[in-house]
Amino acid sequence: MYLLLSIVLSGLLGAFLLMFGPVYGGVIAFAIIVGCLFRGIYLLNDLHQRISKIAPKKDKVKDAYEDYMKEKAKREENESL
Repeated sequence: MYLLLSIVLSGLLGAFLLMFGPVYGGVIAFAIIVGCLFRGIYLLNDLHQRISKIAPKKDKVKDAYEDYMKEKAKREENESL
C-alpha cells in the first residue's frame, strides 16, 4: 500500500514539476533526488554505528592463537629450506 502511495505521489510531483518548465523543474527535481540520497547515506551511517556497538568484538585469544600458528608455519617453512 505504501508503494502504491509513493508511486502516485511521485507521479503528481512529476506533473507539478513539468508545469515549472525544464530549468526550474530540473533544479527542484535534482534537489529532491540529492536530498534523498544524502538522507539515505546519513541513515546508513547511523545504522552502521548502532550495529557496530552491538556486534561482538573479535576474541583476542583466538587472534593471538592464529598469529602464533602463522608464525609457527613460517618458521617450519624456513627451517625446511
